[in-house]
Amino acid sequence: MKASKLFLPTLREAPADAEAVSHRLLVRGAYIRQVTAGVWTFLPLGWRVHENIVQIVREEMNAIGGQEMLMPVLTPFELWQQSGRDYIPELFRLQDRNGREYVLPLTHEETVTFHAREIQSYRQLPQILYHFSIKERDEPRSRGALLRLREFIMKDSYSFDRDEDGLARSFELHRGAYERIFERCGLEVYGVDAEPGMMGGSESFDFLAPSSSGENTLVTCENGDFAADLEVARSVPRTPEFPPTLDAPEEVETPGATTIEALAELLGIDAAATSKAMPVVVDETVVLALVRGDDRLEPNKLAAALGAPSRPATDEEIRKAFGSSGGSLGPVGFDGEVLADEALRTGQFVAGANRDGWHLRGVEAGRDYRPRFADLRESKEDDACPHCGGRLRFQTAIELGHIFKLDTRYSEPLGATFLDENGVERPLIMGSYGIGPGRMMAAAVEQHHDEQGIAWPPSIAPYDVEIVPIDAAGPEAASIAERLEGDLEAAGRAVLVDDRDRRPGEKFADADLFGCPVRITVGKKALEDGRVDVLARADRSEERVAADDISGRTEALLA
Repeated sequence: MKASKLFLPTLREAPADAEAVSHRLLVRGAYIRQVTAGVWTFLPLGWRVHENIVQIVREEMNAIGGQEMLMPVLTPFELWQQSGRDYIPELFRLQDRNGREYVLPLTHEETVTFHAREIQSYRQLPQILYHFSIKERDEPRSRGALLRLREFIMKDSYSFDRDEDGLARSFELHRGAYERIFERCGLEVYGVDAEPGMMGGSESFDFLAPSSSGENTLVTCENGDFAADLEVARSVPRTPEFPPTLDAPEEVETPGATTIEALAELLGIDAAATSKAMPVVVDETVVLALVRGDDRLEPNKLAAALGAPSRPATDEEIRKAFGSSGGSLGPVGFDGEVLADEALRTGQFVAGANRDGWHLRGVEAGRDYRPRFADLRESKEDDACPHCGGRLRFQTAIELGHIFKLDTRYSEPLGATFLDENGVERPLIMGSYGIGPGRMMAAAVEQHHDEQGIAWPPSIAPYDVEIVPIDAAGPEAASIAERLEGDLEAAGRAVLVDDRDRRPGEKFADADLFGCPVRITVGKKALEDGRVDVLARADRSEERVAADDISGRTEALLA
């Protein structure tokens, strides 16, 4: 392919608002262009990369028995009402000219379950259906070009099984397929337990790619035996320095000490020996969530433990439930449910006395109040690995894929059932599995770049080889470039020839941005000795190779 025939509007400078490396380089390299906030076009070069990723995903999905289909974007709103997901604020809603309501879905559980109602017998199970489809999301904070979009393409697949054992097999098939996909795309990715969120279901697994531009936090052990998303990471906190134990709680006056830091300083104690009260409202009922004073409450863990939506209690609700303001709250004497973090299970802590300006020393769970325990705290830097006690590392990461055990979350409300061998009607057991080719493309740039530009993994590069003939070398150099192009294409390689009327420096700068794995330069020396300059983009190593040997050497570099 001749560069002079392509639409390649490269830029010398990145957009002023571009913070992520992938944002800067994909725009400069003529891969993508912004239409409006969160809405981007894949230019021809970018679409080639995207479709290379799509093909790898397709091959691995087909290998586990997936059947490709295509479901519509325009979806009747009533399907989302039936599933109970019509409340989601990120959901685009619209009406047609006759007043009928529709949504532009951000995922297709409702639609695929609608189709699955045609499954009648256990003999038709299991099934795996998938498609590549445009998704719409009313995203309030689009950022990072392909990292957080309002419109994007996703591969979502759905499994239908007769029982939990079947779902477990489908789940593991997808987990293995995703691991092979990321490996083939040259991406460093960690599979971790995750929070299902609005998708629902009993279990989910996330795939995170370390990157400084990510929005997730990946927690790993230095010894390699633990990895988790921060939202669900269970780690071991340090042991508090407790004051002497008491036979019963004792009141202590704490004027003005409305923060943990002020309280610990006033009493001369370790902040980890205090408890922090977080009153929330669930179904108009106040629930008290408790964590250690030196910890932060993890919202997703709280939501999972409550099993229902919640909101922070208002000042009025706090005063009514506890008889005091927010700075002196505690579990002793509170009539409602107390949900305490596991770190409060043993030991005595300082807690609010539910009396302004007073706290209680020596508060002990089980003796002084009876909580329901759950993992509520957010893991932090000085925690230990729950498996080996090793040091934990915290890295920002990009979520590239997420798989869910949905169970009957959608089949029951949408009436998707089958008859078992005894003629008994049962709900289909479902799984949902998403992966984002666009985010994978961005993650590849985040993990494979240098100061000059992109260095694509060979499996997803737009072209395997870029040939740069130097104009000053005359028509003979162009002739050699054309012959090399023919030889490489005959060997099955995609080749880009930069035949544009540009200075060598401009061509080399663009070649670094394009990031093709192998660059061949045909200059004046090639006319003298029949050798060309070959550069491996990943490590920038260079060598001179006889033009007649270029196909073999290129194959070795791309292997």
